[in-house]
Amino acid sequence: MKIDQIILTHVRIPLTEPFKISNGEITEKDAILVGVHSEGLIGYGESSPMSGSFYSEETPESAWDCLVGELIPRFLQSHPAGIVDVNNLMSPIPGNAFAKAGIETAFWDLAAQQENVPLSKYLGGKRSQVESGLAVGIFPSIKELLLSIEKHLIEGYKRVKIKIQPGWDVKPLAEVRCMFGSIQLMVDANCAYTREDLPHLRSLDDFDLMMIEQPLPKDDLEGHARLRAMSRTPICLDESAKDIPTVQRAIELKSCDIINIKIQRVGGLLNAKRMNDVCAQARVSVWGGTMPELGIGGVQTLHLSTLANFSYPTDVESSKRWFVDDIIDPFIEVHDGVITLPEGKGNGYSLNTRAIERYKVREQQFR
Repeated sequence: MKIDQIILTHVRIPLTEPFKISNGEITEKDAILVGVHSEGLIGYGESSPMSGSFYSEETPESAWDCLVGELIPRFLQSHPAGIVDVNNLMSPIPGNAFAKAGIETAFWDLAAQQENVPLSKYLGGKRSQVESGLAVGIFPSIKELLLSIEKHLIEGYKRVKIKIQPGWDVKPLAEVRCMFGSIQLMVDANCAYTREDLPHLRSLDDFDLMMIEQPLPKDDLEGHARLRAMSRTPICLDESAKDIPTVQRAIELKSCDIINIKIQRVGGLLNAKRMNDVCAQARVSVWGGTMPELGIGGVQTLHLSTLANFSYPTDVESSKRWFVDDIIDPFIEVHDGVITLPEGKGNGYSLNTRAIERYKVREQQFR
């Protein structure tokens, strides 16, 4: 691929409500839009770490520095022949998965455009629709939690996920079950519990949950295996699923029933696709998670989720669910719990240039 120029644009968009999990909270969403220009086409990716580094060590600032100082100079000096070559160029640089995802996914968009097919088909997906699940954070009160769920369920989401932590689990779950009955329900702990909490986590079997997502620290695969052996509720790994060797070890240890694959965390679509292949071979189901990302990152997760082994609703929700505005046109929308991907080539969405200009923090061009 001949690279004419690369443009980085850092945007910051306010959230419609605080996004609070067990180890942190944000009220704005930072993202770095990566545009790769090649022979009249532009491929777009999104580097989307959370601010404050409470979810990972990477931040918008560190991702920007890696892109500017290390990744982009490599690509400007080379002409990658394809996606594998793109990943090989990045592999000598340790870590920085979010920065790598931003530029790697732009090349996927570019490659799909060159083949004149939607990104989903270029990835090997067979569907044009993806079921969407509602995710809600931790609230100051159970009443506010219930009101938030009720407000958003009008779009018909196929399941509800609530965030939990010690002291905020049994009572909220009981009230959600009381108010919303047999709705598909799961919980996400974001590593908030320890092995001492295993008997308590086992008691969540009473709520007939789809899964418990990442209850224990990300490196405690053995602890997750112990919980899985004693619990009826399926165990899903999220933060633990950082790379393919770790997922392979988790499968060997029987640490999980399900894997949440996040493009940003694994450094791009090629690694995400390979992780899915490993899980499919082991008959471990997967689904596409988000942080959440803005529109480009969200759309690329939707394309990935059209692969056959993605068996659970994605965390990608409508653009207006989390953001006062979005960087794509049209916005992502959920109808009757389903997101329908457009038929256009590549990502399939145009950029919302008005929003990008309004929420732009900084921009830099490289030739």
